[in-house]
Amino acid sequence: MSAATLRDLLATAARRLAEISATPRLDAEILLAAALDRPRSHLFAWPERRPEPEQSDRFNAWLERRLTGEPVAYILGRREFWSLELEVTPDTLIPRPETERLVELALERLPVDRAMALADLGAGSGAIALALAVERPKARIVATDRSPAALTVARRNAHRSGIHNVEFREGDWCEPLAGERFDLIASNPPYVAAADFHQRRGELRFEPQAALVAGVDGLDALRIIIAQAPDHLKPSGWLLLEHGYDQGEAALTLLRERGFVAVSDHRDAAGISRTSCGRWRA
Repeated sequence: MSAATLRDLLATAARRLAEISATPRLDAEILLAAALDRPRSHLFAWPERRPEPEQSDRFNAWLERRLTGEPVAYILGRREFWSLELEVTPDTLIPRPETERLVELALERLPVDRAMALADLGAGSGAIALALAVERPKARIVATDRSPAALTVARRNAHRSGIHNVEFREGDWCEPLAGERFDLIASNPPYVAAADFHQRRGELRFEPQAALVAGVDGLDALRIIIAQAPDHLKPSGWLLLEHGYDQGEAALTLLRERGFVAVSDHRDAAGISRTSCGRWRA
């Protein structure tokens, strides 16, 4: 048995992680609970327990990886999004809680009792497409991504969750949608400016640059999607886009200039401008 109790392991890990993480205690709890294959509540119920040596070894190995800045989601290979446990790998962006706002806004525009056609561009792990599929089981959803490796992860997530109304297609943005029109298109595209990305440290170093960076001003992907989307939207169809905290006005301008109406920008739970919406002309 390990000499250290669960309480001791957590205290030491949280102290070490404080140098590199904004949430050191939470990181330590998640990693230790996973090493024990127990829920986090187990740590609070049995703080004086001592883990088995292999459990301590597993926890310490994961802790060392976290201390290099590697995200917890990549260490464990999973992340929860919209109550779905999703596999994530370095081939996919880690789903963020703020992206759930995009899902909420999409659901507000999608009747529950009607079969509709939806598309998710740059699907990554499949988070947005799968969340919409769960909430709108009558919908037909096409999820696109130019990364075959990301699509492989997304397909595994769909299979693991028993979701069958999502079709995954390889290609850039709207390219795989040729000849089709949709009631709603959603996307969380790259929106980090190139110069800004190179100044960043920590967890972003581990995520795929292609899923983060979009040109000099971070707007390249948004420009492409807004330009292409009308060719694949039904009359009065919606386009919903996540963007950077300082890109709300730029996204609204791009939507209006392309001819979208009912244009609006929405804040996430932290009060940060995060998602722009526009409806294509009827």
